[in-house]
Amino acid sequence: QVHLVESGGGLVQAGGSLRLSCAASGSIFSINAMGWYRQAPGKQRELVAAITSGGVTNYADSVKGRFTISRDNAKNTVYLQMNSLKPEDTAVYYCNAHKIPTTYWGQGTQVTVSS
Repeated sequence: QVHLVESGGGLVQAGGSLRLSCAASGSIFSINAMGWYRQAPGKQRELVAAITSGGVTNYADSVKGRFTISRDNAKNTVYLQMNSLKPEDTAVYYCNAHKIPTTYWGQGTQVTVSS
């Protein structure tokens, strides 16, 4: 089992920044990749950014150039630095960890961007 705990969400004005953290614990050996997803009201959950165990990153087109995913292996933590936030970034943000054959999810953290 892998346990994920997100933190760092909140309310910010458009153009502002937030940093989300996701701390992993439990059976974290051989986690292949970790990522951030988001789900806005009435919409499907979508990938925001992901990072592999080797450090390869992938971003949704809508956040490229604004968001940065990184990981601190010593702390078993993944971060999502979000800059130049827009109202359309408002959503619940979920951390996930993929460890074949299972994907684990955190409980989510709310990000609200006011115009």
